[in-house]
Amino acid sequence: MSNSGFLSPGRDGSNQLNVRVLDVPGEVRGTVREENGVSAGHSFPIGATLVSGGANFSVFSRNATRIELCLFDRMCDSRPIRVIPLDPCSNRTYYYWHAFVPGLKEGQIYGYRVHGLFEPHQGLRFNPLKLLLDPYGRAIACPDDYSRDAASQEGDNAGAAMKSVLIDSGSYDWSGDVRLNLPWSRTIIYEMHVRGFTADPSSGVEPHKRGTFAGLIEKIPYLRELGITAIELLPVFQFDVQDAPAGKTNYWGYSPVSFFAPHQAYSSDPDPVAVVREFRDMVKALHRAGIEVILDVVFNHTAEGGHDGPTQSFRGLDNPTYYLLGDDRSQYANFTGTGNTLNANHPVVRRMIVDSLRYWVTEMHVDGFRFDLASILARDSSGAVMPNPPVLWDIESDPALAGTKMIAEAWDAAGLYQVGTFVGDSWKEWNDRFRDDVRDFFRGANGSAGRMADRLLGSPAIYAYRRREAEESINFVACHDGFTLNDLTSYNQKHNHENGEDNRDGREDNRSWNCGFEGITDDAKMERLRNQQVKNYLATTLLSVGVPMFLIGDEVRRTQLGNNNAYCQDNATSWFNWERVSRHADLLRFVQLLNRRRVLRDVEHERSRSPLTQVLRDSKHTWHGVKLNQPDWSADSHAIAICGELKNEGVLAYLIFNAYWESLDFELPVLAPGLGPWLRWIDTSLESPQDVADWDQEEAVPTPFYRAGAHSVVVLITGPGVHCKHRSPGLNRA
Repeated sequence: MSNSGFLSPGRDGSNQLNVRVLDVPGEVRGTVREENGVSAGHSFPIGATLVSGGANFSVFSRNATRIELCLFDRMCDSRPIRVIPLDPCSNRTYYYWHAFVPGLKEGQIYGYRVHGLFEPHQGLRFNPLKLLLDPYGRAIACPDDYSRDAASQEGDNAGAAMKSVLIDSGSYDWSGDVRLNLPWSRTIIYEMHVRGFTADPSSGVEPHKRGTFAGLIEKIPYLRELGITAIELLPVFQFDVQDAPAGKTNYWGYSPVSFFAPHQAYSSDPDPVAVVREFRDMVKALHRAGIEVILDVVFNHTAEGGHDGPTQSFRGLDNPTYYLLGDDRSQYANFTGTGNTLNANHPVVRRMIVDSLRYWVTEMHVDGFRFDLASILARDSSGAVMPNPPVLWDIESDPALAGTKMIAEAWDAAGLYQVGTFVGDSWKEWNDRFRDDVRDFFRGANGSAGRMADRLLGSPAIYAYRRREAEESINFVACHDGFTLNDLTSYNQKHNHENGEDNRDGREDNRSWNCGFEGITDDAKMERLRNQQVKNYLATTLLSVGVPMFLIGDEVRRTQLGNNNAYCQDNATSWFNWERVSRHADLLRFVQLLNRRRVLRDVEHERSRSPLTQVLRDSKHTWHGVKLNQPDWSADSHAIAICGELKNEGVLAYLIFNAYWESLDFELPVLAPGLGPWLRWIDTSLESPQDVADWDQEEAVPTPFYRAGAHSVVVLITGPGVHCKHRSPGLNRA
């Protein structure tokens, strides 16, 4: 028995709180009420922990009056086989409720029922009819008939609820695996979706492994050949797939219900225990291939949504602790655009966030994290922005996280924008201004040349004052949120009708250019231009100072048919179509060679000791236009060139970026004796394989100028450090 309540219309039409007593029937509670051998247990560690002889359970709730630990045989059971009441006198220390239950083993399914006041206007939303997940649970069982609605409406939801699963975290054999700790200067990030990578039948993966961690393992050879050094996985914490419009699926996963449990559906084995092992298998296999694992983490909100959302865990355990509430405590502060905002700087929530990160680093061997809407973590309990947010400094200064890659999406949905000013000494930032300015330049927007130049140099106008390393900027032109690179060159408008929101969702400001026709075309000339533009975007991303990132499938022109917000499209719209690998082999080769030259794994060559981007980062460089030493920074300029020397390597590089709609002749610097001739490495206006030269196959430029084709990127190299075969000229189409 506990005090609870519900909202009902008052006589004046307003909502008023009616307090009532809820009785949880015996058949819901379970048949066994007394538990022999159950002892008080300990408040630490938080969560469910297997120890000798049984398991210790500990959960935080400041305002609960009583908590019941419920044990289940199967994930779909509506009735627990055991109910263990936690006495507020003997089973509570401070605000931690705890118990030791003997005889339990890995795989035990459990959840909590939490009693207390249901007084929304005081921020309290206790409801013992809702089975709650353990916030520290290491695995989650999600039944086939899981119902988000059942967690939102009146009545008991245990049979249709996700449930926590007891895990033995120390039983895995890592075989000596350790984090790779690759330097940022040698990092190339590939943003990808676990399910989308192999879900399509064209992947060739066995049906039961498609869209899983195991399926990803099978495609590691492709990732190695691609030449990336890190994968950045869209959310893999357990999320609510039903948090989407009616008839749709939450595909991206930005709707977490747990910060410790990997998403069960990403396991090829339906046993909820297996997902932890399979995730570790994936990390270990990727590390053996020299590839780091970065997780996109969502510590800004949960799937419980606003005041009318489901009660799944945090809301029912201690609502005012876990969430930012409005002046009306029945409402949620919504700085995320998703209905609620996590109270990240509350001491208990701060501890949970740091504990989560530690777990994924120390026990799951993850190499880094990308923080979704990271600026939320700068807000205090009232929503005000803090100059030194405790949670951010906790993360940065935690010794277990030292050396872990930390990337911030430095803005939120309420207008807070911190790109270039994000708190901390070691955070990297998604640079959306790189995205916008590079798009502007190659679509021919006026006034974009100067901004493009700054982005090429690592955005010093944004970052230089902080005196950090050049790789503070994460450079990208396309990511999961928006057009793919193919669609950036194929659509002027978004086409999100399939999302069921009348095309109102998604970004309006896409800065795209369809090259003269909206959508798919069989016009060979237009297709060639689109292919060239995709190469321009990829080349600029990989040549610029900073950490390059590109999106799954951009290397083979993956399309979403103009959908720039495919968060609810768990189908061919979002999946990687592996038939495109052979169809766009020329583009794939282009990306592979650029990646290899940047990472420089082939150390047999003298100039392979440093990435080519050091031409821009470390050396004195000069800007040029079509005439030497005469860069055009006017509003109607669409072409720039830069020349620089690679320090200590004897390599001189000349980079041309021509976004003009006609070919332009660029004067080339006169080379000192022993340096010549200029050799062409890249020219995106040429057909494959001339678009990028393979190792030591660069061709000589016989004239004092180079004709850069319309809409092209050109890279010429020379110098005593360039050891290559000078092949026959004939490059300039004068």
